[in-house]
Amino acid sequence: MGQIKVTKCPIEGLYIIEPAVHGDNRGYFMETYNQNDMHEAGLDMVFVQDNQSMSTKGVLRGLHFQKQYPQGKLVRAIKGRVFDVAVDLRSGSETYGKWYGVELTEENKKQFYISEGFAHGFLVLSDEAEFCYKVTDFYHPGDEGGLAWNDPEIGIEWPELEGDYDGTCEVGNYHLKDGTKLNLSDKDQKWLGLKDTFKF
Repeated sequence: MGQIKVTKCPIEGLYIIEPAVHGDNRGYFMETYNQNDMHEAGLDMVFVQDNQSMSTKGVLRGLHFQKQYPQGKLVRAIKGRVFDVAVDLRSGSETYGKWYGVELTEENKKQFYISEGFAHGFLVLSDEAEFCYKVTDFYHPGDEGGLAWNDPEIGIEWPELEGDYDGTCEVGNYHLKDGTKLNLSDKDQKWLGLKDTFKF
């Protein structure tokens, strides 16, 4: 017990999870998930699927959600460095349309729990990043929704990212400070802004 520290974020439904890391000259050990610790922190989610992705520098994935089968997500970077973001899409929430971001790295070993009702995405800041996440519902093809990653109404401050908003969520002239061009999927360049997107 007590191997995992759970801290509430300023937006209700978001949590930073920090495992206790036990290391010596051989390496380290940590518990990445402990149901008892989560329960003690008031989190009773049940995970049904684990996912893992690899992305290169400048890749931005998001902002995604499932409409009818919303997923809670426990996310972490096991290699590299990402800036991870959640946007509140719960229509009755006092923080509707607000965002919160946290840097997840293989060094800090932080995890980010995002409850159902949020859009989620991340930007890769290292040469490569491997990203793992546990989800509370299965992936349902055809149920995915999205939110424009650069909607000025939300105003996400993506670190190390430069460029000018042209009224769309296309790559345009966006790039990282070192010149790496922003890299988005075709679908992530077509999502609408907050006022036109799905609400939970």
